[in-house]
Amino acid sequence: MSKAGISLATADPPTPAAPLPRRRGIELVLIVLAVLLSVFGYCAVGIARNGSVPPGAAGYGAGLGVLALLAHLAVRFRAPWADPLLLPIAVLLNGLGLVLIYRLDLETPGDRAAPTQLVWSTLGVALFITVVLLLRDHRLLQRFTRACAASALVLLAVPILFPAVNGARIWIRVAGFSIQPGEFAKVLLAVFFAAYLAQNRAALTYAGRRVWRLQLPTGRVLGPIVAVWLVSVGVLVLERDLGTSLLFFGLFVVLLYVATGRTGWLAVGLLLASLGAVAVGRLEPHVHSRIETWLHPFASIEAGEGPNQLAQSLFAFAEGGLLGTGLGLGNSVLIGFAVKSDFILATAGEELGLAGLCAIFLLYGLLVERGYRTGLVLRDPFGRLLAVGLAALVALQVFVIAGGVTGLIPLTGMAMPFLAQGGSSVVTNWAIVALLARLSDSARRQGDGGLPGDGGAGS
Repeated sequence: MSKAGISLATADPPTPAAPLPRRRGIELVLIVLAVLLSVFGYCAVGIARNGSVPPGAAGYGAGLGVLALLAHLAVRFRAPWADPLLLPIAVLLNGLGLVLIYRLDLETPGDRAAPTQLVWSTLGVALFITVVLLLRDHRLLQRFTRACAASALVLLAVPILFPAVNGARIWIRVAGFSIQPGEFAKVLLAVFFAAYLAQNRAALTYAGRRVWRLQLPTGRVLGPIVAVWLVSVGVLVLERDLGTSLLFFGLFVVLLYVATGRTGWLAVGLLLASLGAVAVGRLEPHVHSRIETWLHPFASIEAGEGPNQLAQSLFAFAEGGLLGTGLGLGNSVLIGFAVKSDFILATAGEELGLAGLCAIFLLYGLLVERGYRTGLVLRDPFGRLLAVGLAALVALQVFVIAGGVTGLIPLTGMAMPFLAQGGSSVVTNWAIVALLARLSDSARRQGDGGLPGDGGAGS
C-alpha cells in the first residue's frame, strides 16, 4: 500500500461542525425583561396620575407574560433556531404601545381603547403561534402566489363600498366592528412580489433592452407584477390612502432592486414617487391640504384658529426635551382624535423625551436589521426576497409615520407598528414577526455559523 494510502487510512476523521446555538434561553431572558419594562411603565403612569400603583398592574403583567410565554414555547418547539431578538422586540413594542394607550385613556374616559387593543394583541399573538406551528417551510407559500395577489386586491378594493372615515376609505365598519383590510393586504403582496421576482429574476436582470444604465426586462416578464402594483396603488388612490400607496410603491422598488441588483431601479423609483407625489398633491384636495399643513404648520395659529394637529405634535416633541416629562405627565392629548393612532409617537416623544424616542427607533432598527440579515443568509431566492420585503415593510412604515408626525414629510394616516391603536395593524405586525421567525429558523438551520454578526456556532 502506498504511503498516501496509509496516510489516508490512518488519518483521523474530520471533526464535525459544532452545533449551531439555538439561544432560546437568551430569548426567554429578554422576554422577561420586556414584560418587566412594560409593567414598570404601566405602574409609572398610575403613580404619576394617581399617586399609587394601578390596581390592574398585576393582571396586565400576568396577561402580557402568559402571551409572551406561549409565543416563546411555540418558537422553542417548532422554530428552535429562530433569531432570539425578534420575539422580545415585538413583546416590548406591543407592551409599550398598551402602556401609552392606557395612559391616553386616562385623559379620555369616554373613549377607552386599551382593553380593545389588548384583545387585538391577544389575537395577534395567537396568529403568531399559528404561523410558527403550521408553517414548517416558508417555501410552501410559493404555491399560493396567484391566490395572494387576488386576495390582496380584493382586500384593498372592499373598503370603497363603505363610507369614508376622516377623508379616507380604508375601513370596513359593521355593527361597531371595524377592520382595515389594507393591513393584511400588504403581507399578501409581499409574498406575491417575492415569489414572482424570485421565479423571474434571471429574465428581469439580463433580458430585454438596455436604456442608459438600466436593463429593462421584457413586458411579458415585468408586465404581471407591474399590473398588480398599479391596480393596488390605483385602488388606494381612490380610497385616498396615500400612505399605504407609498408603502406599496417602496416595497415594489426595494424588492425589484434586491432581485436584479440594478441600482438604476432605485433612481427610477425615486423619480416616479416624486412625480406621483407632485401630481396627487395638486389634484387631490385632501392630500393638498396635508401638504399645505406640512409647509406651513403654524399658519392656523397665525390666523387665530389655534394650533392644528401637526403643530400640537411639534409642541409635544419640543416639550419632551432630552429626557421627557415622565409617563403620564404630558399634554399630547391636545392633539385630538388621532392621538392614540397616527400621533401616538408624539406622546412617546413628550413623555419619554429624545432618549426614549431613540430607544424606540433602535428597537425598530434591530427588528429591520435582523430581517435583512436573515435575507443575507437564506440560500433560496424566494426566502431571501420575502425576508427583505417584510423587513422593508416595517422600515418604510416607521419612516412614513415618524416623518409625518415630526414634520419631515407630509403627514399620511398610518399606524405605528405595535405602538398605535389599531387592531388590524397589530395583528398584521405579529404575522410579519412570525414569518421572520420562520425564515430566520430556516436560515440558521443551514449550519453555516448563524446569521452574520451572530457570533458563529461557538457563541
